[in-house]
Amino acid sequence: MRLNELVKISLEGGILSREQCRQVLNCPDGEVLALLDAAHKVRHRYFGNVVHIQVLTNAKSGLCPEDCHYCSQSRVSTAEIEHYPLLSKDKIVEEALRAKQLKAKRYCMALSGRGPSKSEIEKLCDIIRAIKKQTQLSVCLSVGVLEEGQAEQLKAAGLDRVNHNLNTSERFYPQICTTHTYQDRLQTVTRCRAAGLEVCSGGIVGQGETDEDIIDLLMALRAVEAESIPLNFLVPIKGTPFQDRSQGLNPRRCLKILCLARFLNPDREIRVAGGREYHLRSLQPLSLYAANSIFVTGYLTTGGQPADEAWQMIADLGFELEVEGMSK
Repeated sequence: MRLNELVKISLEGGILSREQCRQVLNCPDGEVLALLDAAHKVRHRYFGNVVHIQVLTNAKSGLCPEDCHYCSQSRVSTAEIEHYPLLSKDKIVEEALRAKQLKAKRYCMALSGRGPSKSEIEKLCDIIRAIKKQTQLSVCLSVGVLEEGQAEQLKAAGLDRVNHNLNTSERFYPQICTTHTYQDRLQTVTRCRAAGLEVCSGGIVGQGETDEDIIDLLMALRAVEAESIPLNFLVPIKGTPFQDRSQGLNPRRCLKILCLARFLNPDREIRVAGGREYHLRSLQPLSLYAANSIFVTGYLTTGGQPADEAWQMIADLGFELEVEGMSK
């Protein structure tokens, strides 16, 4: 594998061939450090030594009619999780203020369900205005499938970005969910873009997909020009259909996937998201040679690395923490 050639193609705006993508995913374990060095050359061009953190609040938990097989909040899950409706404005603003104290650049809210009701949209708009007034943080919202006009309402309230993951390839999508389609997800991404919102869209690996599916997902994310690409590594949660799924993941495999994401999306924010602690373990710091963003404290129904440990990890790498008010 000619790593300098991959760097050159990526930096010049080209697209790796599928064969080159396969070579990255199947890089010999003994060459992973060289692969990371190549990915870091691309990452450094656009992001230097800067890393930023994000904090996520599960603003509405469970009670979801969808059958996403990976999710502990879905209707087919028997996982022992909390179930509650949309949190109050005061509670969510409190969480946003906490995110600012944790040196987050962006605050994220997620709501379970197929999509928001009219009343939820109105409440969310009120919450977003309050967060922006009190924290000035960039705000991202993960709220499911958006209907016509809803993205515009959220944008008018001050929302910066919508998270709506493609999750996997179009081919593999029916294997992870049957209550909505890949095209439903693409349509929501298109609506958000048309409303002037930034797009955060990524995926989950380790669900039984092939290398070709991973390549298709990363190519699709390039095509929709997502500003932010969160990559999740499946955590098998007891009570979900995927609780016994053999992910085929290890720290080195995760790093190779992150490197490919960087080569294919050189100037995009790439975040090591769910499963970072579970799958990367002692190799977590190496992920930041390809990625430039992480979550801290936790995810939707699982915990995560404490913020102070993340700050120390970033400092130990010689990287700089990007906080609210700094340019990229």
